[in-house]
Amino acid sequence: MENDGVNPPQPRILLVEDDEHIGFILRFLLERNGFAVDQALDGRQALEKLAGPPPDLVLMDIMLPYHDGLEVLAQLRRLPVWDTLPVLMLTAKAREADIVRALDLGADDYVTKPFQPEEVLARVRRLLRKPA
Repeated sequence: MENDGVNPPQPRILLVEDDEHIGFILRFLLERNGFAVDQALDGRQALEKLAGPPPDLVLMDIMLPYHDGLEVLAQLRRLPVWDTLPVLMLTAKAREADIVRALDLGADDYVTKPFQPEEVLARVRRLLRKPA
């Protein structure tokens, strides 16, 4: 949807989730709350989509085919152009070591599955308000 000059543009989110059911729920939730969503089903597709017009935020699982979410995150953070892109990890990996590794690699936030929809929305909104 293009900006008509009256309404602010919809924040664009790249959703990186290989589970069809969870992807559907997240996409529905985000779009219902005013976000434009582009989805990648694996790490390779995520990197391809990131080569195009930049999203405002990445919402990404860790356990993905081809390149896991941590590999994608590490590649993003190596490039200065993506240094301030907010990344929210949403994953079933709940061990402290997994959380610490993602945050050390540059994730801005981390939510474990199963997740509460309103909490995910609140974290997305917070990250989008964060100054670059």
